[in-house]
Amino acid sequence: MPGLKKERPPLLSVESLKTYYPIRQGIFSQVTEYVKAVDGVSFSIREGETLGLVGESGCGKSSVGRTLLQLETPYEGRVLYAGRELAELGKRELRRTRASIGVIFQDPYSSLNPQMRISDILAEPLLAHRLESRSSVRDRVDMLLETVGISKEDKSRYPYEFSGGQRQRIGIARALSLNPRLIVCDEPVSALDVSIQAQILNLLKKLQKEEGLAYLFIGHGLGAVRYISDRIAVMYLGKIVEIASREKLFRVPKHPYTNALLSANPVTDPRLRLQKRIIIQGDVPNPVRPPGGCRFHTRCPIAKAICREFEPELKGHDHAVACFAFD
Repeated sequence: MPGLKKERPPLLSVESLKTYYPIRQGIFSQVTEYVKAVDGVSFSIREGETLGLVGESGCGKSSVGRTLLQLETPYEGRVLYAGRELAELGKRELRRTRASIGVIFQDPYSSLNPQMRISDILAEPLLAHRLESRSSVRDRVDMLLETVGISKEDKSRYPYEFSGGQRQRIGIARALSLNPRLIVCDEPVSALDVSIQAQILNLLKKLQKEEGLAYLFIGHGLGAVRYISDRIAVMYLGKIVEIASREKLFRVPKHPYTNALLSANPVTDPRLRLQKRIIIQGDVPNPVRPPGGCRFHTRCPIAKAICREFEPELKGHDHAVACFAFD
């Protein structure tokens, strides 16, 4: 209709993504089975938006991030960035696209080369992608350090001379070095003290407001994910079982697995403390041979016969859930 603005397409679209890891056996290393780490995941992220991705360890959330960064090859599915499918890009175009996707790693202690000075760590991507002349790299490094709250006077120091929180700030500066539009944050605060976590989260929010960045924020701590995310997707055994806005997910969670995760999360509201904690029985099934039907039915307190036979689809617009109880 005249006068109506067209909605901008997502910056990132993931469609039916599968990431499988082959298991090789025998003297000829033949592939006999696959670890189905990511098994048909779909979501999108818009400019300036943060999508939180949560779930138990081993649910596949970090594999999603690695696949988006082209560190893993998708078994199936499509990843579209700025409207273009990554698998169809040539080497030069893919290199340019990868430069606009940053990453912040979980461990600030192992993600920085201990033998390199901070100035060299931050200069490395700039020189590798030839985005800055050698004469201007020094100024760019100084600016990056000041942006994340590190004095430029410290750039000649080595990583071991910084605290964990400072190292993560340096990791954030490195992620910003190539002027990305999207940053994959792979549990960036889980290795830090609680007081430092808040500082890093506030820095990420500040940078997002100033630069218009989009984040995929991967985490298992619901407090951090709730604080920084606009929308949250819940993963279980390679599948997204629920995705909604932060407000809806915490106010009216639908999937039994989401309810169990939220009930285990410490809360400050005394009214919510009265709610009974939901204990998930049993262990996470083997991702090599996941159960048929709903992946969660082996541990679900409300599972029915249909859950064992058929796999529920992720249905809903603003609040999508994969559960037959909400069909």
